[in-house]
Amino acid sequence: GNIIGAVGSVAAAAALSDRRLKKNIKLVGKSPSGLNIYNFEYKNKQGIYQGVMSDEIPQNAVVVGGDGYDRVNYNMLDVEFKQI
Repeated sequence: GNIIGAVGSVAAAAALSDRRLKKNIKLVGKSPSGLNIYNFEYKNKQGIYQGVMSDEIPQNAVVVGGDGYDRVNYNMLDVEFKQI
């Protein structure tokens, strides 16, 4: 039970970062560790966000949700997820 609970809490704290959910993706820089940083919009949400693409980062920071979409645990990266 504890393992499932821990995975669930990581997924809840992680940001949706699956490229399939995004549009107008623009590379805007690199993090100190060399990760690509992008500005993008979500297809189903208003606003511009900044973060990473889940397929370009270490996979230990990626959690696949029950919906099949990737989420990123930004606490494991040197990139801040934010709305800009």
